[in-house]
Amino acid sequence: MAVLISPAAAAARDSWLESEKALKGSSENTISAYFGDVSEFLAFITEHKGAQQGLAPLARISISDMRAWMARMRSSDLGARSLARKLSAVKSFYRWLSEREGFDPTSVLSTRSPKFEKKLPRPLSQDAAISVLATAEFQSTQDWVGLRDTAVITLLYGCGLRISEALALNADDFPLPEVLRILGKGKKERIVPVIPAARAAVADYMRACPIPPEGDEPLFRGVRGGRLNARHIQGVMQNLRAQLGLPASATPHALRHSFATHLLEAGGDLRAIQELLGHASLSTTQTYTAVDTHRLMDVYNKTHPKA
Repeated sequence: MAVLISPAAAAARDSWLESEKALKGSSENTISAYFGDVSEFLAFITEHKGAQQGLAPLARISISDMRAWMARMRSSDLGARSLARKLSAVKSFYRWLSEREGFDPTSVLSTRSPKFEKKLPRPLSQDAAISVLATAEFQSTQDWVGLRDTAVITLLYGCGLRISEALALNADDFPLPEVLRILGKGKKERIVPVIPAARAAVADYMRACPIPPEGDEPLFRGVRGGRLNARHIQGVMQNLRAQLGLPASATPHALRHSFATHLLEAGGDLRAIQELLGHASLSTTQTYTAVDTHRLMDVYNKTHPKA
């Protein structure tokens, strides 16, 4: 039987989500994840306390209540990374709620996040990336579809776009200029240089597209005429992994990682790469430094003569 959350708690959750969306520009995926995480927490507290929790009881959540919730999450085989994400959402909700309601949220905010090893991005090698670009066109029996898929993949690897950013482009963005204004996560705008290969790939697709897009219609169309779905490009990459013998980590997002890593290997400036990727924090971009160091140590360990 589903556990009912009190109307007051549900209203507070929804108001918090609205503020996250309006003030921080959080994406729909982030809002959806926050909704699930905080709803799950509120449902647990209701069950744990044996009664629906209004705003006053929520303000009295204790350290032992938090420990009980953490224990329940761990008992459900939830990984440390996922639990850390849920705890982060709950803390964010409580920061907002405590400011609005005027209570001390220390018992929630002092809860320690589980430790986990951060996963490094797993970029493709330059040879593998080139093979993906050269082979993408042949994943479809329809010439225009193959050219479309190649154009999208070229934007991911050649310009470092997120797949959502590439598929959000409209017909009035064509012909692609030498630089694009991209509205990324958090509605943060950035300027992205567009390499000639990407402009040429998009132009080839547009010439072949049976229904040439116009105005604010989507640049990349699905076979039924609507905006191309990201799942299709994910499927193309899945086929390419099988054909080219690439690891499971070779996803559309890995092409963006590859863009950043290959720029860094070529001597690119970390701050410039941060701007190109649209990272809010330099620490996110610095992950690629760890990737490059790891690669160099691999080469060192394989080639350095042992004493």
